[in-house]
Amino acid sequence: MTLFDKIIALLDSHDVDYVLKEHPPTPTSEDSARERGEPIKIGAKALLVKGKEGFVLCVIPADKRLDAKKVKRIIGKKMRFASKEELMSVTGLVPGAVPPFGELMGVDMLVDPALFDEEKMAFNAGSLVKSIIMKSSEYKRVVKPKEMPLSL
Repeated sequence: MTLFDKIIALLDSHDVDYVLKEHPPTPTSEDSARERGEPIKIGAKALLVKGKEGFVLCVIPADKRLDAKKVKRIIGKKMRFASKEELMSVTGLVPGAVPPFGELMGVDMLVDPALFDEEKMAFNAGSLVKSIIMKSSEYKRVVKPKEMPLSL
């Protein structure tokens, strides 16, 4: 079962309404927003970082930047972004394809509460060519994320 299939199964098992969009490859948040026809601010950007205790997936709104100072206070001063090779090793994915579902990849996850400022959220679903758009409140209900301010 692919990660995409796992995401769909999770959402379907919780009766979540979502829109699936297929599009040309979108390696950046800007590309994804354009192809989805949605504002970038509803995008969920999932960034894999490494701290003292291992890897953590940080999820922030796509129109924001990760605040390294905030993240370092949470996971340790030696925080750094995962390399492409580490990203592939940990998630099995290329940059831009990582969805905001750390538990499905066996990775701890932190979510910026600003992600819930918008009614909808959108993300590449384990693929550069498939996106999901859903209510952010439904994501919160299903995932029950650990929320911490992470963005600038």
